Amino acid sequence: MMKHMNEQLGRPLAIALLSASVLAGCSLAPTYVRPEAPVANAYPTAEAQAAGDATAIGWRAFFPDPRLQALITAALENNRDLRIAALRIEEARAQYNIQSADQWPNLNANAAGSRSRTPADLSPTRTAVISNSYQVGLNLAAFELDFFGRVRSLKDAALAQYLATEEARRAAQISLVAEVAKAYLAERAFAEQEEIAQKTYESRRTGYDLAKQRFDVGASSALDLRLNETLVQTARVSLATLKRQRAQAENALTLLIGRPLTDLPAPQPLSEQNIVTDIPAGLPSDLLERRPDIRSAEQQLKSANANIGAARAAFFPRISLTAGIGTASSELSGLFDAGSRTWSFVPQMVLPIFDAGRNRGNLNLAEARNNIAVANYERAIQIAFREVSDTLVARATLEEQIDAQQAVLTAEEERLKLAEQRYQNGVASSLDVLDAQRELFSAQQSLVQARLLRLTNAIDLYRSLGGGLNEQSVAANGSQK
Repeated sequence: MMKHMNEQLGRPLAIALLSASVLAGCSLAPTYVRPEAPVANAYPTAEAQAAGDATAIGWRAFFPDPRLQALITAALENNRDLRIAALRIEEARAQYNIQSADQWPNLNANAAGSRSRTPADLSPTRTAVISNSYQVGLNLAAFELDFFGRVRSLKDAALAQYLATEEARRAAQISLVAEVAKAYLAERAFAEQEEIAQKTYESRRTGYDLAKQRFDVGASSALDLRLNETLVQTARVSLATLKRQRAQAENALTLLIGRPLTDLPAPQPLSEQNIVTDIPAGLPSDLLERRPDIRSAEQQLKSANANIGAARAAFFPRISLTAGIGTASSELSGLFDAGSRTWSFVPQMVLPIFDAGRNRGNLNLAEARNNIAVANYERAIQIAFREVSDTLVARATLEEQIDAQQAVLTAEEERLKLAEQRYQNGVASSLDVLDAQRELFSAQQSLVQARLLRLTNAIDLYRSLGGGLNEQSVAANGSQK
């Protein structure tokens, strides 16, 4: 008899589970089609057509400065924003595991016992009755047969969200590597400008002392003295400003790497930063595969597309199974005796008839969110295209700007020498010397800024092409070096 009851329960349950597994492939979600990239097929610069892959260049090869490499390593280990992004992945993975678990039956073992007394006036026998009940068994609780793909669509949406979060962490790492490098170079630029300002201030201070001595003996006018004093105070203002800016740059760098700036290799000047500046950009279509932020936006779009399937499935009947099998007895010792077996089989179907437009509203919401995801995906592509285009346009002129600025500096140095010679020979006034000193200081500061712009542009291009995720360079055959 127990075998017969097992067959009574097991046969319909097995048929239902088999049907669910067969129909689990059904889905009402729209077929996903990647939207067309809303950008041109090529970048505005002709040289950008050269084939290349910035993602294959490891950041250690791209940034050869040992101090910068140590800073990036520390940032990848300690940066709190990157740590939060990694924890977001764990959160999304857990959410996906929760959602995917709904595709499988949940079996629960249960054991229960009760003891109750029925008073005589309520007992059919008119005598007080003490009753006992004990039961042990397995329960299948409300397992949904996913005939219309609702559970599967929700699982697909959760999976896409998880993948989007993982891509977002990769994008965060790329941005972090670039921001650390730019912050480091900015600090180095302020340090070099501060050194120039310090030397200029000391030189002008010496010049002012000489001008004051000449004024005291009547060899120069008060105008010359005040002009020298103006130059001294101007250099002093620049020095104080650069000290503040350098300290703030160090604070920004400390925040990025997540720990104090200690135990680091010696820094290198901007002129010796051999950062790769000739990365080939390739084609805009390459960005779709190389930029994690674009891949993240596409996964968000896939998630929204899957949610449409879940919203559509809500219009159809929802079928669920509740079942149980076990043993029960009025005596604990009789739980497993012959004839104590129990079972139940409760299929249930819910068909929505009137919901005041709730399901229609949910479908409209899912479709609206899908349209938003499409727009976000297209916007991510457009932003990436613009970032690459801007850096390519700037790269074409920055080298020329540095050459021109170096020529300006050389000319100003010669001008100052000539002005000092003419002044000593009595041919020119002190105004010519003071003006040459002022222009030389400006040219020195501008050259440092031009070098920083060139290096920053190279970093921006590296980041905008998806570089910075790999630590070591990847060769064409896939090996690392």
